[in-house]
Amino acid sequence: MKLLVAAHASEFVAFEPDIPGFDTLLTGVGKIPAAYALTRALCEGTYDEIVVVGTAGAIDPDLEGGIYDISATIQHDVKGLDGTFGEHVWLPARVDIAPEGVVIATGDHFVDDADAVALIRGLDARMVDMESYALAWVAQQFDVPIRILRAVSDRAQDGATELWDDVVERCSHELRAKIRELYGV
Repeated sequence: MKLLVAAHASEFVAFEPDIPGFDTLLTGVGKIPAAYALTRALCEGTYDEIVVVGTAGAIDPDLEGGIYDISATIQHDVKGLDGTFGEHVWLPARVDIAPEGVVIATGDHFVDDADAVALIRGLDARMVDMESYALAWVAQQFDVPIRILRAVSDRAQDGATELWDDVVERCSHELRAKIRELYGV
């Protein structure tokens, strides 16, 4: 059995309630709700793969719209003891999950301005979201393979929060089509 995960109900709008071979999990938005919900699900059930679907802002101007596999995730809203941006006091700076794909930066706020984008780009991330790091880290603690698929919803610039509300349904339909393509369901 696989576990299909999304943070926000809008990201699941195109998905039927029952998909053969999958349980579904709605985590809530942000790192702490995501970590808690996935930890609880993995304590209660056994899964051979976690498949995360959802939206993300593209912060690389060369990154076109569409769906991307995430290869690694970092945190953009932490600093190490020495003040190094993007490094956590205790957690690893980077969680690798796939040999190919896009690096995503996770943080507990919606990125929607050029100054924040420039700072995060300095960490070599190409996308931003609010859950991937937590989900990838928890999956590794439980030794369960994880695949994260993110649909570009915005450019993480001025007005991105309003734009997300308008495009999330389209992103959900694109993600549902990708799950059909990858898993045949």
